[in-house]
Amino acid sequence: MYDAVILGKVSKRFGETQAVDSLDMVIPEGTIYGFLGPNGSGKSTTMKMMIGLVKPDSGSISILGHDPQREPIEVKRLIGYVPETPRLYEFLTANEYIEFLCTVHGIDPRAQQDRVSEFYEAFELTGQENVMMGGFSHGMKQKMAIIGALLAKPRLLILDEPLGGLDPKSAKIMKDLLHSLAKEGVTTIFSTHIMEIADAICDRICIIDHGRKLVEGTPTELRKLGGRSGGSLEEVFLSLTGGAEIGPIVEALTK
Repeated sequence: MYDAVILGKVSKRFGETQAVDSLDMVIPEGTIYGFLGPNGSGKSTTMKMMIGLVKPDSGSISILGHDPQREPIEVKRLIGYVPETPRLYEFLTANEYIEFLCTVHGIDPRAQQDRVSEFYEAFELTGQENVMMGGFSHGMKQKMAIIGALLAKPRLLILDEPLGGLDPKSAKIMKDLLHSLAKEGVTTIFSTHIMEIADAICDRICIIDHGRKLVEGTPTELRKLGGRSGGSLEEVFLSLTGGAEIGPIVEALTK
């Protein structure tokens, strides 16, 4: 096993805002790595730096042995990415979108027909293949973004809130699929605000706030680090990010 992702003292500033601050991260191959933090904590910026969409101000990034800034094409060939808000070509049908992605990845779409049909069936999109995606619901668009990310059989998945909008069956399929892919050596970086999902699916979890790493470890280790070995991961998260004292806030809102 080797390290699929290495970040060394990575920083990024937007104007007066320090989005990411000297972030270190090492993720072994085949790990499902949970990336947690409040809104604005730097999660999405970090993910975008990993895939080369955003250039870090300082520090180093290695993605499967490649620098995303110096070797952007090589990195993009190795990863599948689902952003928090997928932007699809809504004037295309589902099948046209898949054919477009096959062309981008240099894949023969005819060789993918059976596999794509299985994705359609699993995510209950069968019958929607020739419908323009502009008419799809948010959940359907999310499913198409996931299928697109998995199409080229990437070695690294970077998923920013991928289960948002998915129905329970599709979310369960996705979680089980990530575990199966991990056994084949596929690494997943998984951002979510739902603590129960992170607890159930992730091998390791990193909690960041204001662009800095607070803690990292298995869900069990994080409970111990938070001083709540018998508590929930949500309680640990709130205690570490300054959101534990919510009782007075709720009381004030109900007056």
